[in-house]
Amino acid sequence: MSRLQQTDGLTEEQSELIKLVREFVDEQIIPVATDLEHKDEYPQAIVDGMKEMGIFGLMIPEEYGGLGESLLTYALCVEEIARGWMSVSGIINTHFIVAYMLLQHGTEEQKQRYLPRMATGEIRGAFSMSEPGCGSDVSAIKTKAVREGDEWVINGQKMWLTNGGSANLVAVLVKTDTGADSVYRNMTTFLIEKESGFGETAQGVTVPGKIEKMGYKGVDTTELVLAGHRTSDAQILGGEPGRGFYQMMDGVEVGRVNVAARGCGVARRAFELGIAYAQQRETFGKKIVDHQAVLFRLADMAVKVEAAHEMMVKAARKKDSGERNDLEAGMAKYLASENCAQVVEDSFRIHGGYGYSKEYEIERLYREAPMLLIGEGTADIQRMIIGRRLVEDYKLKG
Repeated sequence: MSRLQQTDGLTEEQSELIKLVREFVDEQIIPVATDLEHKDEYPQAIVDGMKEMGIFGLMIPEEYGGLGESLLTYALCVEEIARGWMSVSGIINTHFIVAYMLLQHGTEEQKQRYLPRMATGEIRGAFSMSEPGCGSDVSAIKTKAVREGDEWVINGQKMWLTNGGSANLVAVLVKTDTGADSVYRNMTTFLIEKESGFGETAQGVTVPGKIEKMGYKGVDTTELVLAGHRTSDAQILGGEPGRGFYQMMDGVEVGRVNVAARGCGVARRAFELGIAYAQQRETFGKKIVDHQAVLFRLADMAVKVEAAHEMMVKAARKKDSGERNDLEAGMAKYLASENCAQVVEDSFRIHGGYGYSKEYEIERLYREAPMLLIGEGTADIQRMIIGRRLVEDYKLKG
């Protein structure tokens, strides 16, 4: 058990669950992760194991068949899973965000329809805001739903759906003309059911195929093309148009805690690999850990690993308490992703030439870490959020 990333104040149940996940990671994920990643192969056996453990229903209340755990418990489990392979944590993250949005904003009929099957993993969720031409500028989306009689007809193209192929329920943000003055109140979240796989997966719904990526392999990242997809008011999240932007932002807020947890997990694995290699490799007649330059590098890495974990835990606990946590979530995501990239690079440097070889695990981490710098809002978006909230809190009086 690592001295780093310990969390005070956990219940016995929380500690046991996290221990169980850690054992699963050590036994079922780490031994196969690099091979699966190099093949870009979907980790079906790992996903089946997580289903059996109840991971897909971790934060879904017991009344809907889940475990009813807190965001903190979920984040600590994600931290462990990402330590094994970040792509696996991505498989559950988008699913979790959709479940959270349903729980917080869905009608009771929607909760009853989806949450029990999401808890078992029978229904797998994905969510979609971004489009090919808008990036972080959500207000610039062009996908639109137009009412025709009792139906809505949706046309447009969405981008960067994690689990876009494997998911069978997608929460999609589109424009709807509700007559509001603000562009943000003219957006609506629709719940779109589809078949898993690629091609035409529902009426008017096409998933073209996987997007080839530098890292973050195994998990399917896709586009989503909507061409005359017909749906109804029953599939509007919460049953009322015009609330989609705020529903999505609530989901992204907890998603940022998740991304912070992923950064913590990847960073800890990079540190573990670096400190182990430093005690094995010899140069100039001694272990490289005995060279002061390497020892200082390890010290810096450990400080960054620990600091990111503490910030992530604070953000999760704040959300669990019912308080607004956009500042803390932004700080946690920003710090954890930046620290992760730096720790991974330091571990890469410790490995020297071997770090460039696909035989060593650090090569995979080196390609995975950059995704955290852009996922769930880029570093600059986080800095804008943090800065604006600080100005609110420290506004000059008089």
